Amino acid sequence: MKDTFKAFVVREQEGELTGALEQKQIADLPAGDVLIRVDYSCVNYKDALSVTGNRGVTKQYPHTPGVDAAGHVVSSTDARFQEGTAVVVNGFDFGMNTSGGFQEYIRVPGDWITPLPDGLTTFEAMAYGTAGLTAAQSVEELLHRVKPDDGPVLVTGATGGVGSVAVALLLKLGFTVHAVTGKEAEADRLKQAGVTEVLSRQSFLDETTRPLKKGSYAGIIDTVGGPLLASVIRYVQYGGLVTTCGNVGGAEMTLTVYPFILRGVRLIGIDAVQVPVSERTRLWEHLADDWRLPVQEWVETKSLHDLPDVVSSLLDGTHQGRTVIEI
Repeated sequence: MKDTFKAFVVREQEGELTGALEQKQIADLPAGDVLIRVDYSCVNYKDALSVTGNRGVTKQYPHTPGVDAAGHVVSSTDARFQEGTAVVVNGFDFGMNTSGGFQEYIRVPGDWITPLPDGLTTFEAMAYGTAGLTAAQSVEELLHRVKPDDGPVLVTGATGGVGSVAVALLLKLGFTVHAVTGKEAEADRLKQAGVTEVLSRQSFLDETTRPLKKGSYAGIIDTVGGPLLASVIRYVQYGGLVTTCGNVGGAEMTLTVYPFILRGVRLIGIDAVQVPVSERTRLWEHLADDWRLPVQEWVETKSLHDLPDVVSSLLDGTHQGRTVIEI
């Protein structure tokens, strides 16, 4: 093990934030039970916010972002994790106000760590990352009430990290999928993947006059939030279910109670931060086995040097799919 290692560090100088590769010491890492050599991380919207100084995500700088990491245990004082064990770390405070995955080594509490199931590599784990885990949570909730024969499922933000994995999982499980995206150029790619119908975000935002619309969807996986979520809820059929996990479209929405009291629609919030490790383990096992996807086909691999460009594309809305960072 090296005494020094490379890390992407964001520093604040005269009110401006800049990120660059630096050398850090193992002693610089926060206290924790387990030291891990990071193989891969990945880039999420929350990472982009951390890199650019969103105080709701990261309060103090200098800081190494990265809310996801997968690698192998180097040393441990926690008996659950032996040297060489392949593990994944995400959620809790990792990468937010605690040093994150955009570096060669991390040290974290044992309670933040999930052992990787057999058959799932560290690269594949980061091809999914928090986005994939969130998509898996959403699909699992949907399966409690919705079956493929019940009707199509609508996915909003279908070209983003969570949305793209959710679409792939639903198609694998035999659902008819309709997709909402603000990127019209992506319609052909979604249809080639198996999506039956691609709809524009604006088409839903323009239809806001009636409290209930035709019950077209058995369920919805929403990754956008805000007015779009308020609009699509009106299209859910009786007994349907809606999951929601994001607020890129806004944190507030205005809607009536009619979908809930006249159609029995259920709205389920998805949180990937405080999810117990036992639930994470079950979801990772699904992704390694019966829900396994050909992630290599829709993931791009970049280096720590590429992080500023990836962050920019996330913030300006041009980013597509999933980006894995090879550490």
